[in-house]
Amino acid sequence: MSLSRHIDAEQIIEQSKDHPRKKHTDGHSRTLHRTWRRDEDAANVPKYTLPKQGINSKAAYQLLHDETALDGNPLLNLASFVHTWMPEDANKLILENLNKNIVDLDEYPAASLIHNRCVSMLGDLWKAPKDGKVIGTATAGSSEAIMLGGLALKKRWQEARKAAGKDYFHPNIVFGANAQVALEKFARYFDVETRLVPVTAEDGFIMNPHNALKYIDENTIGVMVILGSTYTGHFENVKLMSDLLDDLQKRTGLDIPIHVDGASGAFIAPFAHPHLKWSFDVPRVVSINTSGHKFGLVYAGLGWILWRDESYLHRDLIFELHYLGSVEYSFTLNFSKPAAPVIAQMFNFLNLGFEGYKRIAHKDLRNARMLSRALESTYFKVLSNVHVPLHPEKQRHGEHPDDPEHYHAGLPVVAFRLSDEFKKENPHVQQSWIQTLLRTKGWIVPNYNAPQGAEDVEILRVVVRETLSEDLIERLIVDILAITESLASKQGEGSIFAEVEANKGVHLPGHDEARPDKENFGNENPNAPPKEQATFSRQC
Repeated sequence: MSLSRHIDAEQIIEQSKDHPRKKHTDGHSRTLHRTWRRDEDAANVPKYTLPKQGINSKAAYQLLHDETALDGNPLLNLASFVHTWMPEDANKLILENLNKNIVDLDEYPAASLIHNRCVSMLGDLWKAPKDGKVIGTATAGSSEAIMLGGLALKKRWQEARKAAGKDYFHPNIVFGANAQVALEKFARYFDVETRLVPVTAEDGFIMNPHNALKYIDENTIGVMVILGSTYTGHFENVKLMSDLLDDLQKRTGLDIPIHVDGASGAFIAPFAHPHLKWSFDVPRVVSINTSGHKFGLVYAGLGWILWRDESYLHRDLIFELHYLGSVEYSFTLNFSKPAAPVIAQMFNFLNLGFEGYKRIAHKDLRNARMLSRALESTYFKVLSNVHVPLHPEKQRHGEHPDDPEHYHAGLPVVAFRLSDEFKKENPHVQQSWIQTLLRTKGWIVPNYNAPQGAEDVEILRVVVRETLSEDLIERLIVDILAITESLASKQGEGSIFAEVEANKGVHLPGHDEARPDKENFGNENPNAPPKEQATFSRQC
């Protein structure tokens, strides 16, 4: 090949290379594709430093395949809200789009269009006003979405304070002590004072809107109301909070907006409780976040946030970009993000439609009610309320209607504890033992303490996801009851479990690598008590 009579292109190319082609090879032209030897190839691979020489792809695959087999079975992980299964067609679609970066509108315009259609569909689902311009974006889960919602509240508050010539350096935000850690992260990371509203067992371990009022002042940027507590699945009362804030504004002039943390509930309430007032049909709600990877039924890594109108998305959060080939606008914390999860969300919207999501929500809640009734009729007190009828006097004995609107609104979550009667008769039994013994049967069921205001209450929790079928619920009930009875037995696990617990602990080599040492992040005063944290998170 030549470009002209006087230029030899192949010679030019060869001279332009840094080194002769084979200078650094050992004579094997395909060194990374040798014959696979399962143990021999992986035997000397270092764990915490980059290997000097790579191993062939099949050995690398097998090494990681075997190692990840030690993880729990996602189907039996009842601790997590995160979705773990999608249809084969969705998996194929995800693989086809794994290499696409949705932020690059010029290169991937179809992916961007699908993203915008998802935002539009969510706006319609959440009853966005027709006279405004709803705006939103996909995020890396609800955590990023909450950060953006909180930042928009903070920026709008600061702008109003500056315009009024008032101090704008001391913002605070109000939410219940039952909040998931992402809400606390927003406040701590972005220098906003957290005002946690203590919760009580009588209120279902969620924020009582009446109690929230005492934490609000002129520096409050907003109230975050949680539609689906991670502790018990209860929905906080968005409409009541809004009504109380309307009254507060009439009395004091304080105009406090609401952000709804619908991480789980925003994909349950529209389908199971369509008449519930919680979304943009409540005028004081300015933004809503959700997790597409929870009851949106997409794999982990996808969240959404929408504002009822673009005026609530502060201009300081929007960046105009010109270096990807076209003019683009970004208002997310990260820039590049995969298109595949967004396309997977649209797959669900098209494949399931409203009725499909409704059927799944109804099925999940039906299974949650069955599990709740079984537990409550034996050795446990159920703390969640989706099985509690709104009008028990209207139900005939032994009959249970299927429509979720006959019951208290909430997530398909079963939160429970050992009953007082059981604990009185079996004082030697610790509730945490149930969690440990369920793990031996494959079930992952967390046992944790209730939030600030009810810290002494221990809670076991089962998240009833789409993959937890009625058959598996029945198996779970049998296992829970068998374990509980064996713990109560003087000859069973209960008589020896205390000794086992005293010596328990699984050594996981490498588990502490790249993790902070607690001793290095303590209080400046070593004699001071540790800083209290109200939710799942604890000060390091």
